[in-house]
Amino acid sequence: MCAGDDRNCPQFELHRQKLLDDLDVERRSFLKSAFVATGGAAALGASGASLISPAMAQSAAARPGKPTYHYLPATADTVHWGYFSKLLDPRIEIDSGDYVTIEALTHHANDDAERMTRDKKGVNRRGAGPVDGKLLGRGSGEGLGVHICTGPVYVRGAEPGDILEVRIMDVKPRPCANPAYPGKSFGSNAAAWWGFHYKELITEPKPREVITIYEIDTSGQRNWAQAVYNFQWTPQTDPFGVVHKTIDYPGVPVDHGTVKENHGILKNVRIPIRPHFGVMGVAPKEADYVDSIPPGYFGGNMDNWRIGKGATMYYPVAVPGALFSIGDSHASQGDSELCGTAIECSLTGTFQLVLHKNNTLSGSLAELDYPLLETQDEWVLHGFSFANYLQELGPNAQSVIYEKSSIDLALKDAFRKMRAFLMKTKGLTEDEAISLISIAVDFGVTQVVDGNWGIHAIIKKSLFAGASV
Repeated sequence: MCAGDDRNCPQFELHRQKLLDDLDVERRSFLKSAFVATGGAAALGASGASLISPAMAQSAAARPGKPTYHYLPATADTVHWGYFSKLLDPRIEIDSGDYVTIEALTHHANDDAERMTRDKKGVNRRGAGPVDGKLLGRGSGEGLGVHICTGPVYVRGAEPGDILEVRIMDVKPRPCANPAYPGKSFGSNAAAWWGFHYKELITEPKPREVITIYEIDTSGQRNWAQAVYNFQWTPQTDPFGVVHKTIDYPGVPVDHGTVKENHGILKNVRIPIRPHFGVMGVAPKEADYVDSIPPGYFGGNMDNWRIGKGATMYYPVAVPGALFSIGDSHASQGDSELCGTAIECSLTGTFQLVLHKNNTLSGSLAELDYPLLETQDEWVLHGFSFANYLQELGPNAQSVIYEKSSIDLALKDAFRKMRAFLMKTKGLTEDEAISLISIAVDFGVTQVVDGNWGIHAIIKKSLFAGASV
């Protein structure tokens, strides 16, 4: 497999040519969405349809020459498992405006290795814990964090205080490498002990963990997933001889000789495919190694199914280069991710990364300290139990956060962010903003399984169709 920026690699050149063929179509589509192509964002920003002002768009377009295209495969050398870190060496360096295609591996592939595993994940450090593994006896990193993340991508010129705009150009399932399943991809949904449902079961045996395997079509002929089978978790012994009575760490290989596969489940049920990245974000500054599970101001494990093709994310840059990574790829998920996981499925995404310097920022982006999502029709603001748990909860924040999460706190944070957004971006008074929030903003439960629980607030752009700025 080629290195991240090896232009002599056939895989890189083939993908680059496909990008060249497709990007004109993608650009036209994004122009209609009012927020992607720089010139289009500038024009549409004048009518209030985008957060990017003409001055910001002009500044972002200042770099001469055409954008460069990069490819970052998922290999043992390009992934970090279970953590974000400002200390990580970049796996690729790009300029603002460049495009990069990134492969993402699911950490649940070993739930059905025959269908889902392509490569061995030969990564030493697994998690944000100490390297010596003496705290919990789980080895380097202690397993404190579970997501296999690809990156980081270093954006030249990015400094703390800037905003990184991430335009999601495309998201596709990675085809199964097993020739027995041509044109197929597979994903796993684990109803696990960390799920919101776990203590609310009504049928025996109680408690139990159940894994459901789903099939996804990669040929483009079918836009829905179907269940293949499910099985109840039984104690599994990993390659190091450790017995796992529960799914205490996703990625443990399942011996299917020890489980009973129940086929013919969820008959005639079609699950709409909504490919997206549960984890996408930049490196935080507060600690050297940060558990990948709780999300925060830097993004991370937000688990919002709307973060897919056609969407744009804005992240506050906290460290030089931004250090952007993706992971926790999903074929589909509902709001709340209630049982603990989505359809966990390996994906490949193509992104355009645009840097906005601090001195060009205006409106809500001038003081943005949380991950903001923009789609063609909506703005989506993300609230958490703790807006910046790494700062708010002290030196033990990465363990304390799992004890402190609350939907009430997350709703309060989402409300405060939406109020500020409307007052700064639309010039509303506080009273106007509160009234509008109550009658026109939809609040939803993003997730209740990631340590730092999430509530998102959605406001339609069409509310401001009559505005002139």
